[in-house]
Amino acid sequence: MHAGSRWTKRLCSTRGVCKPVFRNPRDVSGQITHPINPNKTKSTMPFYHTLGAIIPKRHTQYRKPNGDLYNEQVFGTIGFDGMSSILYHVHPPTMVTSIGDPVDVTPEVAIENNITARMLNGFAVEPKDDYLESRVPILTNSDVTLHLAAPRKSLRDYFYKNSDADELIFVHEGSGTLRTMFGNIVFEAGDYLLIPRGVIYQIDFDSEQNRHFITESFVPIYTPKRYRNWFGQLLEHSPYCERDFKLPSELETHDELGEFAMQIKKQGMIHRLVYASHPFDVVGWDGYNFPYGFSIHNFEPITGRVHQPPPVHQTFETSAFVVCSFCPRMYDYHPLAIPAPYNHSNIDSDEVLYYVDGDFMSRKHVERGYVSLHPAGIPHGPHPGTYEGSIGKKETKELAVMVDTFKPLKVTRQALDLDDGTYYQSWLK
Repeated sequence: MHAGSRWTKRLCSTRGVCKPVFRNPRDVSGQITHPINPNKTKSTMPFYHTLGAIIPKRHTQYRKPNGDLYNEQVFGTIGFDGMSSILYHVHPPTMVTSIGDPVDVTPEVAIENNITARMLNGFAVEPKDDYLESRVPILTNSDVTLHLAAPRKSLRDYFYKNSDADELIFVHEGSGTLRTMFGNIVFEAGDYLLIPRGVIYQIDFDSEQNRHFITESFVPIYTPKRYRNWFGQLLEHSPYCERDFKLPSELETHDELGEFAMQIKKQGMIHRLVYASHPFDVVGWDGYNFPYGFSIHNFEPITGRVHQPPPVHQTFETSAFVVCSFCPRMYDYHPLAIPAPYNHSNIDSDEVLYYVDGDFMSRKHVERGYVSLHPAGIPHGPHPGTYEGSIGKKETKELAVMVDTFKPLKVTRQALDLDDGTYYQSWLK
């Protein structure tokens, strides 16, 4: 982070009370201490953050009040070439006392090669008490699995870590606190929670009324490259900025030994481990790789004189899919504009829309929590009457999340249970 010609660093208490101090950006050799390669766009977050108490120099002795060493952990991605953070633990984060039998949670594919447009009733997913058991996979390929979930109870009986995938949790209903090794994030309905792979977390819910749309990505999830300059800062034309992110704040530091149940997802299996120390024993950390939240209500729509293509709604990107937010906005303002989208062919991607709220102007008979799938290979567009009916309209109150994948999606058995079976015929007049 820049402050004039200096970089800002924070020294904090273990409870997250931070005071900024300033360091010269150049070391004794005169080189910039945090070089940025403009040719590399590997990032989870485009800026530096710190919480708790850290020392001035990484990889050096950091001692407890009793003289013992804190345990340093580099939490990195893409080998040592991607974004990373450095955490300081009270106890070694490596102490495992037992490993149980794994449980297979691989999605059960019902249709490998799908060409049928489908509409799924997401709110038909039955709520379950357990956080992981509530997840219902509906669509999957080698890059991503999409889940619906309705967890009732807070995740407190065990800790959870996804070792294979970033998790992007869209909170449709409910509120609470995401508790992680990096600190806590308070969330509410409309928030995206981006949890990078390997992050240990629990979730406290404020009530039993929770609905989630979850994108489990086996490739890293980033902010779109075109929104950022070569330093990683979000540009003025971006539909959101760094102020909009919900960053880890309160840092829990538990100096506890005992038995702590951990469930780790790896290669389609849930592995049950017992750790000898509390996973939330971090006294401080800094870096670029950490969980964060972002509210869909803080996405500022990009509009134009004529209908804009879906990339203007893009919120996140990966090498394998994009995530877009369709938010309330003014319609196109050309005097002859047609606000409804034109018919378009999905030649290179499957399109998934999760309907959050409002009347989606190009669709008929769509309810909150519905999920539409428009597969690659066939064109789709506005339902009969909506194209003409949109003329003269000034604004829309629609709210939806879209995931466009670059590989075809396979349909799970659970998805077929939610499918109305007739959506592909809904364009017939």
